[in-house]
Amino acid sequence: MSTKKIVITGGPGTGKSTLVNELIRRGYTCLEEISRQVTLDAKKQGIDQLFLTQPLLFSELLLKGRQKQFIDADIHKDETVFFDRGLPDVLAYMDYIEDTYPEKFIEACKNSAYDLVFILKPWEAIYTSDNERYENFDQALKIHDHLMNSYQSFNYNLIDVPFDTVENRTDFILKTLNM
Repeated sequence: MSTKKIVITGGPGTGKSTLVNELIRRGYTCLEEISRQVTLDAKKQGIDQLFLTQPLLFSELLLKGRQKQFIDADIHKDETVFFDRGLPDVLAYMDYIEDTYPEKFIEACKNSAYDLVFILKPWEAIYTSDNERYENFDQALKIHDHLMNSYQSFNYNLIDVPFDTVENRTDFILKTLNM
């Protein structure tokens, strides 16, 4: 039996991490977002915002980390593994800043197909900035559009998660998966 790989994506401040934490609380296997760790590791080396100063290096580190997560998901004994963001997110963010990336980025996305992708729209009522999140709400809306385009370019049918409580949003995802 192969592992079902489910992505939860969306721009900054959409409630992804809260939703993933709720899935973890309910006993589901979730592979957490790695960009914050990449950012914190760079800060330890004296680079305040690696994505802003060296976007290609930052994106290569993310791509490698997400490829590893994709492979590691098969190690889990669970039928379903959730991902806080997927490989196409890397391309979406590079497109957002209008930067180029090597063909290997596209190939990585083609060679690592997820079973389903849930997307969360920017939600102004819950949006906040912090030390790792530098985007404002208007930028979050633009990132959302790039995420939609990136996933759709790899033929994913995105499932929109409605605004609601974290419990109801989690229930929506699990009902959609018939879990």
